[in-house]
Amino acid sequence: MKLTLGFSPCPNDTFIFDALIHHKVDTEGLNFEVFYDDVETLNQKALNNVLDITKLSFHAFAYVAHQYALLDAGSALGFGVGPLLICKAEHLNRINEELKQENPQLKVAIPGKLTTANFLLGIAYPQLTNKTEIVFSEIEEALVNDTFDLGLIIHENRFTYQQKGLHKLKDLGTFWEEKTHCAIPLGGIVVSRNLPVEIQQKVNRLVKKSVEYAFSNPKSGLDFIKEHAQAMDEAVMYKHIELYVNQYSVDLGEEGRKAIDTLFSLATQNKVIPGIEKDLYVNP
Repeated sequence: MKLTLGFSPCPNDTFIFDALIHHKVDTEGLNFEVFYDDVETLNQKALNNVLDITKLSFHAFAYVAHQYALLDAGSALGFGVGPLLICKAEHLNRINEELKQENPQLKVAIPGKLTTANFLLGIAYPQLTNKTEIVFSEIEEALVNDTFDLGLIIHENRFTYQQKGLHKLKDLGTFWEEKTHCAIPLGGIVVSRNLPVEIQQKVNRLVKKSVEYAFSNPKSGLDFIKEHAQAMDEAVMYKHIELYVNQYSVDLGEEGRKAIDTLFSLATQNKVIPGIEKDLYVNP
């Protein structure tokens, strides 16, 4: 049986899925047609129910929980892993003054309106409404070129922005942790509810095996990870993996589920998302 599978070319995702798609673990008769996309493209595909299995932002998951169920394995949660709101250091004083206004006209580059990063930005800075979506990897250069006043960065850009003379205005991960005392839920792996429950459970099992294999054989997928990381320095690549792949990626567990449930509860209370009627998770 062949299933369509979408995930990003970022090191954390290629690290997680290498063993699965290259049959380094027993896939129990399943094969996968893989699509590599940035997170917002994956979010949009999920909204249109395009793929059988996909990575997506937890914010986006709120809108597709009737179509997809969340796996216990493969998620990106953790402490100290949140998105950063950055600006050019030379503009910091002006921006801080404008943020005191009720309706600042600061131009903000975001990696996607359905990203969890944008959800957190809306909670921390509801007055920032002049937002433009661009590909996450282009945000730093857009700030350097003064196309935008502020940028919301995710993934490996948290390791590179300072080299370009950019300044951290707010760590939205720290903001979340102080507010909730939970790990920050960034992205998860979901499976179509249209698939038979036994296939959903098998996928859940296989993704966990793939993550466990990656942890046991961390260099096994190096060439595959490098291929998709493009020009990324290897040290940065492994920092990225260490930051986003952890015990929650093997199994959400009680703490991981609590963090996700808290995210959706806050989002519903703040009327960022509609209420969710479906159980979020793959049936055990």
